Amino acid sequence: MNIKGTARHTCSPLKIPSTTFHGPDNPKTCSTYLDARLYKCNLLFFEVEGAGGWSPLISDAYQRLEVDLGERTKITAVATQGRYGSSDWLTSYLLMFSDTGHNWKQYRQEDSLGSFPGNSNADSVVQHKLQQPAVARFLRLIPLDWNPSGRIGLRVETYGCPYSDPGLEQKSKEVVSLEFKTMKNSGMLLHAEGQHGFSLSLELDRGKLLLLLRQASGPPSEPRRLASLGSLLDDQHWHHVALEQQHSHLNLSVDKHMEKIQIPVLSNWSIRQLSVGASQRPDFFKENFHGCLENLLYHDLNLIELSKHRDPQTSLQGNVSFFCPEPTSVAVTFPEPQSFLQLPWSTSFSSGTLSIGFQFRTWNKAGLLITFDLPQQKGVVWFGYLYSIVSIFLGSALNDGQWHSVDFISRHGHLTVSVDKDKGGVAHATSGLPVNQECRNPFEGFQGCMRLITLDNQLVNLITVQQRLLGNYSQLQIDMCGITDRCSPSHCEHGGVCTQSWTAFQCNCSDSGYNGATCHSSVFESSCEAYKHNGNTSGYFYIDVDGSGPIKPQLVFCNMTGDTDTHMNALVRSSPGVNQQAVRFEYPAEEEQLLAVIRQSEHCQQELSYHCRKSQGSPFSWWLGGPSPGRVQTYWGGAHPGSQQCACGLQGNCVDLQHYCNCDADRSEWTEDSGLVTHKGNLPVRSLVLGDVQRPGSEAAYRVGPLRCRGDKNFWNAAFFDKETSYLHFPTFHGELSADISFLFKTTASSGVFLENLGIKDFIRIELSFSSQVVFSFDVGNGPREVSVYSSVPLNDNRWHQVQAKRNVKEASLQLDGLPVVRQQAPADGHFHLQLNSQLFIEVSAIFKPETSISYIFKEPFEFSRNSSTSPLSISSNMPPKGEDISLSFRTTQSPALLLLVSSVRRQYLTLLINMLEVRYKLDSSQEAEVLRSGGRSLADGQLHSLHIRRLTDSVSVQVDQNPREEFNLTSSGEFTDIRALVLGRVHGFDDLDPDLARLGSLGYSGCLSVVRFNSVSPLKAALLHPNNSPVVISGPLVQSSCGSAASANPYAAENTNHLSGENDPGSMGSGQPLVNAMKTDSVLIGGTVFHFILHFSALHSLIVKGKVLPIKVRVN
Repeated sequence: MNIKGTARHTCSPLKIPSTTFHGPDNPKTCSTYLDARLYKCNLLFFEVEGAGGWSPLISDAYQRLEVDLGERTKITAVATQGRYGSSDWLTSYLLMFSDTGHNWKQYRQEDSLGSFPGNSNADSVVQHKLQQPAVARFLRLIPLDWNPSGRIGLRVETYGCPYSDPGLEQKSKEVVSLEFKTMKNSGMLLHAEGQHGFSLSLELDRGKLLLLLRQASGPPSEPRRLASLGSLLDDQHWHHVALEQQHSHLNLSVDKHMEKIQIPVLSNWSIRQLSVGASQRPDFFKENFHGCLENLLYHDLNLIELSKHRDPQTSLQGNVSFFCPEPTSVAVTFPEPQSFLQLPWSTSFSSGTLSIGFQFRTWNKAGLLITFDLPQQKGVVWFGYLYSIVSIFLGSALNDGQWHSVDFISRHGHLTVSVDKDKGGVAHATSGLPVNQECRNPFEGFQGCMRLITLDNQLVNLITVQQRLLGNYSQLQIDMCGITDRCSPSHCEHGGVCTQSWTAFQCNCSDSGYNGATCHSSVFESSCEAYKHNGNTSGYFYIDVDGSGPIKPQLVFCNMTGDTDTHMNALVRSSPGVNQQAVRFEYPAEEEQLLAVIRQSEHCQQELSYHCRKSQGSPFSWWLGGPSPGRVQTYWGGAHPGSQQCACGLQGNCVDLQHYCNCDADRSEWTEDSGLVTHKGNLPVRSLVLGDVQRPGSEAAYRVGPLRCRGDKNFWNAAFFDKETSYLHFPTFHGELSADISFLFKTTASSGVFLENLGIKDFIRIELSFSSQVVFSFDVGNGPREVSVYSSVPLNDNRWHQVQAKRNVKEASLQLDGLPVVRQQAPADGHFHLQLNSQLFIEVSAIFKPETSISYIFKEPFEFSRNSSTSPLSISSNMPPKGEDISLSFRTTQSPALLLLVSSVRRQYLTLLINMLEVRYKLDSSQEAEVLRSGGRSLADGQLHSLHIRRLTDSVSVQVDQNPREEFNLTSSGEFTDIRALVLGRVHGFDDLDPDLARLGSLGYSGCLSVVRFNSVSPLKAALLHPNNSPVVISGPLVQSSCGSAASANPYAAENTNHLSGENDPGSMGSGQPLVNAMKTDSVLIGGTVFHFILHFSALHSLIVKGKVLPIKVRVN
């Protein structure tokens, strides 16, 4: 084991001076500072010496720039520019780090995203703040794409500070932390002996870190696994580990992942002896740790420093040195099926023997590992692996992500293959080599990593291969192993089993009770009401009260008929010397299941009856109810909570009017106090304590019925939206990794937004795009995505239609009524966290005057930095491809008037004009604009009108209000690219417009605009609700108003302004009616835009059951 010391530097992130730069063409170095303004370095691998940045002689995917920062550094950000005064810049790149200049590790954001967007020109600076700072001395930048009209060109700057240790100030008394790196996938990292015979171990097992609990007392037994974190930790990169005790639980952290483990037995546990790298106990057979450690801290002690100075509190055993040697092996990654490595191999075969050896790791079930010629037999050998054959032959698969060794020896026409011989010779096979002219390669291309490649026992120098001095290769990543574990942490929910290949993972949801790509959606209904609605009869059913939530499905009896059950009374039998009897009740459901059923049902009840003879008030009887273990209740069934009465006292008909309960009257005849407990906060009945059961002649019996709940608070919760500005206000929708939304709607309108929520950049939206299409659109950082379902019948037929939308890290899906589900796969290596945080307003309206102008400035998609604060409304203008989708509502008496202008830097434009509706397209700057005229009446009549224009290549459809759609064809079908701006209102500063159009635009627009949409952009919403963080320029007066409402009598009156802030007036609606279930939090809104409709929410929040009966078990103390 090797131990490093502890650094003691602290600083704030600053620009980092670099000492050397390396390129693939020439390893010469230069001493300079990288500066965002200008970087000149006279290196031979520059195309032109001193040309203001790095530009290799050849622009291809094999170029790279390496930066030596001089010392290990905590890197927090990276900024790039193009080459000064040129057309050379990168549009995307990979970022890698290393401590030694070898064994590189690719930096990934969100565990999956590998590439970084670069620049759009040579001058602008694009900076990316790293979500998790990287600690390294060397930085490597690999170009992926660059300006197609130029070459690779780059200026780069790094931000951070010298690497420092995590410090000795610990928040908790019991905490151990360290960093380690190793190439061995198993070994004892740390063992802590504690009090009471308990011990904890941190052990590496097949590249994962296990936390194990052992107990010394009693017979030897297998340790209890408390947690498993991390994966592929044998990659020879530093990993941070911390184990902290807080009261009755432990926090285990491995790199950026943390797990909380409840261990009540360790609430007063402390460490008596700490062993690092091995265990002192003779009954442990775990191999020792082989690797490097640093920053080994316990309490306020630096154990490495103590060991260096031979402190008497520490002792060293075995081979321990205070430096960290680096291994010499070089790995190579085959990321694509087409990747290959070709090596020259000259052998005389004079001895008749040849040998090949290598190690590999992969997730794929099959692949071609190596092929070579047999000169004497004039044949060829293909060697690969197949999952089914290997599993039977070896007893385990080779696609487990672990390193496996393979050795070939060909001797006199026989081939011997050994697999993992260093681990006990797991597989060994010898066979002849028959030459078959019809033999074909049966394997797919290999995707994985290889290292320690030997030919005739000579190690191949892969660095020489990388320098193009040996062999040939294509699509390889040399000096790194790029394997990632897509199942750690697992995105399979509810116990689904995760398996993976090199590029994707899959979830096996069998027997979990859930389905979908990530086992997110429950296969069971959420309530008895839902089963009844499906036509089921009475019986036992599994219900899942929170759908995809954490509460497990539970088995209940659903009574669909309302028949009455018969129950027998339980007699109370006295025990000698005991004047009270306690009875406890158990329910088969778990606590959270039980409370969820009660909380979400419309009504719950439980019979509570007490039959007595010769009973008096002292000692009293009472019962406990509510959440476990229950609260003391001083009333009986049929009375009000806290009243200290029974039903007869409430009704005034007790047998003795001096008492409020019949069983307080001490009558010799049998009497009873019975009734229903209906207050849900006091359900279920947990236990009874019955007094006065010891006197001679005193008898009692009780009956506690089953818990009965009926109704589903969310199953038929309809809302009517009678105005375009009506909305419902909900808390922010939280569905970062998985989200499912379902509802019923009916409407007579042809378009509108059902639901929308925004983040800083991300968004999610479900809308009725037109009368026969529902669209589910979203952006999680990979650019806007759409899933659409078309119906053969109109959806605005005032009948109920069901929408089900789902999105997870694997896919997005949309289903309408009983139509087939439409799915769209998510990118394998993209963003997957949906981050929403805003209050959502479905749409807005505004009053325009002639001098009012709103300009929405577009950017190209690769300009959007993941770390920028770009508005969620500022998204790509290139969706759908080769087309546009535009919708808006307006009312005006101005004629003619320019409603909207969209212009590109290529002198293309489109406009919407009225008197009669007129759409002008100019997609070819060398031709005149094409004019599409609607055949309807004048629209400048002061009434509210809605427009929907959609173009796909050369086909354009136009719909005005509820009129039939009109179809047009363009003579040009070019792409509307490089959009510069969208303008509402007055137009000025656009010199490329036709003179008559420019004159009309200069007059401005007087009237109302509402619900303006261009593809996925809402420019009016950006101007009114997000003016400070949206790319909008506003000039002239702009007044938010309800003029977009069909019911607005005076559309230009400022007093009709909608106050959409839910914080100052959380009970307001856009329609002026009280807001349903208003909440003073960031929120999601669901509502009607441009149309009147009714929504029936069936799964926006967790649902509840109806008519279910939960049985109980009784324990008598």
